[in-house]
Amino acid sequence: MQIRAVIFDYGGVLCFHPTTEQVDELAARCGAPRDRFLQAYWSTRLAYDRGDLEPRQYWTQIGERLGQRYDAGQIADFRRLDIGLWLRLDARMVEWARRVRQAGYRTAVLSNLPPDLGEHLRAKMSLLSDFDCHTFSYEVRAVKPDPAIYSDCARKLVVAPAEALFVDDRPENVRGALDFGMSAVLFESPAGLQEELARLRARNAVAFSAPPVVLE
Repeated sequence: MQIRAVIFDYGGVLCFHPTTEQVDELAARCGAPRDRFLQAYWSTRLAYDRGDLEPRQYWTQIGERLGQRYDAGQIADFRRLDIGLWLRLDARMVEWARRVRQAGYRTAVLSNLPPDLGEHLRAKMSLLSDFDCHTFSYEVRAVKPDPAIYSDCARKLVVAPAEALFVDDRPENVRGALDFGMSAVLFESPAGLQEELARLRARNAVAFSAPPVVLE
């Protein structure tokens, strides 16, 4: 099996998860304890990522779950802070993605994320220019592990599913990629990814000679 393309999740792979301090600040602005806020934040996140909810609707529903009512100014503040939760890039993975592309593989970002974050990435960050294409959930109206989102990315890369390797930090998304016919590995750390890739090559006889993962 010849790998021709590598597909990267964004949150948790190319960027770090939010810090405790970042989450606590947003929870406090929303008027709720951390645990209750996170439950509300994630309760309709997939619908938000899929584009089914506008930002105002998403934050209004969070307020309803928390017993709060937010005005337009508060919602604008929440949207700004929410984008900031997901901007701490992991330089090791970003550099590895660049090196993979320089080695001749096509690369893509495939991510569940809402319009606010996607539009910020496209307009304000140079990261995306280092990839051949991008598939964002709100643009295709599908979220991982829906087969439609993997199909969109493979089409943009102009590769068959079996020619793509997908890297994601959520087991259900890895399983979705495998069910679609891609090779896929679960990401926990750059060192762990190095080990996963070695096991993948040994187990499936996958032809993948990209440079080693950056560990520092």
